Amino acid sequence: MATPQAVSAPRLEQHLRALTLDIGVRVAGSEPERQAAEYAAAAFRAAGASVAIEPFPVFQRCVDEQRLEVFMGGAWQAFPCSLFSSTPGTGGAVVEAPLIFFEAPTEYARSDLSFLRGKAVVHLGCHIESRAAYRRLLQAEPAFLLFVDIRYPGTTPLADGMFPSYTKDLGAKPTLNVAFMDAWEWKRCGASAARICVRAEARPSASQNVVADLPGSDPEAGVLYCGGHHDTQADSVGADDNAVGVVTLLELARVLAPIPRRRTLRLISFGAEEQLSVGSAEYVRRHRQEVETSGRFMYNVDGGGSLLGWTELNANGPEAMVRGVVAGFRQQDVYLGVTREVIPYTDQFPFAVAGVPGVWLSRRNCTGGRFFHHRPDDDLSRVSCDLLATFAQAAAAILTDWGAVKTLPFKRSIPVAQRSAIRLFWDDLYGGWAGLR
Repeated sequence: MATPQAVSAPRLEQHLRALTLDIGVRVAGSEPERQAAEYAAAAFRAAGASVAIEPFPVFQRCVDEQRLEVFMGGAWQAFPCSLFSSTPGTGGAVVEAPLIFFEAPTEYARSDLSFLRGKAVVHLGCHIESRAAYRRLLQAEPAFLLFVDIRYPGTTPLADGMFPSYTKDLGAKPTLNVAFMDAWEWKRCGASAARICVRAEARPSASQNVVADLPGSDPEAGVLYCGGHHDTQADSVGADDNAVGVVTLLELARVLAPIPRRRTLRLISFGAEEQLSVGSAEYVRRHRQEVETSGRFMYNVDGGGSLLGWTELNANGPEAMVRGVVAGFRQQDVYLGVTREVIPYTDQFPFAVAGVPGVWLSRRNCTGGRFFHHRPDDDLSRVSCDLLATFAQAAAAILTDWGAVKTLPFKRSIPVAQRSAIRLFWDDLYGGWAGLR
């Protein structure tokens, strides 16, 4: 069996610097996102891959002004905020409303939400994982929404977004993310009102998937996919989320290109992941027949470079697949925590919808995830290139083996226990196979 070349930590760092320092913030649909895609395409070509860039429509988050003030202690006080993508601004007008706290998810058990009408709603949690709940929230006609990120007791508002299919089908109110500790102070001090002024628009634009092929010798043997995303949230250079995924793909292309293989290896840098894996969903919808018939495995890297933390593998597939990945990483003295829940917020998820088993590799540094994601400080200081190189070396060995063997050591299947959740999330969050068209 062929042995891959050594993955280079300095090369990984070089690519990371290009994406985060030279290009910077890469919001979906923006010129920097396009530059990141072109950078990835050039690096793939230099490695010897055949490359295609596939554009697709998105709405770019464009914000000129976002102001939030809260009335507390007898005075208006300014607080930082971040407009959710896929939600409207106020057209530059100041909108003021009485402030009310809504303790999601438990208060969705109320039969009547009309008490939210005309209010500035401080909503605990920034993910609404039910279309029915979001419909009820909008039907209550709040003045605007202040979403509190409850994953961390943070002092900085994280950037985030509303699911595009929710906005398309149900509409949206101006929605701002606010820091947990700010909301805590509003509650403690008896804040009574809030006002916002947001000049912003969701501008029609285009994102892109960068598809790089290392062809196999047997067209009937299928395709092994590898993925990561090159876009970022607003105001974040996204070193860990997810420049690390892109640079992993670029190094995998370099070290695996010279190795003969039976199966095609397709490496895809996805756009618009931060709008809810729009790029990977677009790829799977556009290439549905190919993915459903030829897809054998999907390896996705997102948030896998944290300097301190523990490494996790989220798996949607058979136990034999999981054992193979875990064993491959142990060859590099890396021990993985394994989870099997269905997580719809990764680029691996749409491939699972199409029946392709796969894994998502990430690295958590607190029980809520990664404390610096979606923030301006997700920079190179958060990432270990040596760790990234070790992880990529393990993946290269696995992909070399699985690319060459006549029969893969696992079946192409998704466990029955996961299928219903996959279908539910696909229909509810993504709009199903029809999507946003």
